[in-house]
Order: sequence, then C-alpha cells, then structure tokens
Amino acid sequence: MRKLSLILLFTILVSGTAFAQLKPQADMDFKKTEHNFGTIKEEMGAVSTQFEFINTGMSPLIIQRVVASCGCTTPSYTREPVLPGKKGTISAKYSTVARPGKFNKTITVYTNVPDTVYVLRIKGNVTLRK
Repeated sequence: MRKLSLILLFTILVSGTAFAQLKPQADMDFKKTEHNFGTIKEEMGAVSTQFEFINTGMSPLIIQRVVASCGCTTPSYTREPVLPGKKGTISAKYSTVARPGKFNKTITVYTNVPDTVYVLRIKGNVTLRK
C-alpha cells in the first residue's frame, strides 16, 4: 500500500509540473526590428516607419508601454490587446529638424510577455538644407 501511495504521489507531482510548463502566454514576432532611412534631407521635417508584429503565443498580447531613446523619436502602437495569431504595429516618427548627421535610435517595447523586453532600432543620416 505504501508503495502504491508513493507511485500515486510521484505521478501527481510529475503531471502538475508538466501542466505548469504549458502555461499559455503571449509572444511577439517582428517582421523586422531595424529600419534604415538611409540619407534624408533635413527639410523633410520628419520621417516615419512601422514595425509589424504577430502574436505567436497562445494568449492576448498587451503592449504596456513603448519608450524612445530620445525626444526626437515619437513612438505609437496598437493599444488594444493583440489576440493570438493577429497582427499589430509599432510606429516610430523621427524629427529631422535641426538634427544633421547620423542617428541611431532605439524604441524599447514592454509587454505582458514575462522577462522579455523588445528593442527596435531606427537609423539614418540627415543632410543639411542647401
């Protein structure tokens, strides 16, 4: 009887551990994580790009916040939860005014995906007005 009880207890512990590892969670997969604007003219005022992603997880993906590395970059993003298998976007707008030269900026994305921070990058070279 004692042997049977130990086997039963072991089976329950192993089953519980297996189910705990199957926790459904969201996951974010980007088509691209970097965008190079190339050489752009200062008089353009601003340039923008979109980073498209898909929720490859099994639960809704929630973007909690998106932070740019400086005030020259303005991010915007999908505000509603992104369901599994669905797409969302994060946009980045870079102001070229009074910013001649090369730039390399990051956009940091915080979501409900545990222990994960996503980093997107924009870069380019702004030329002076002539």
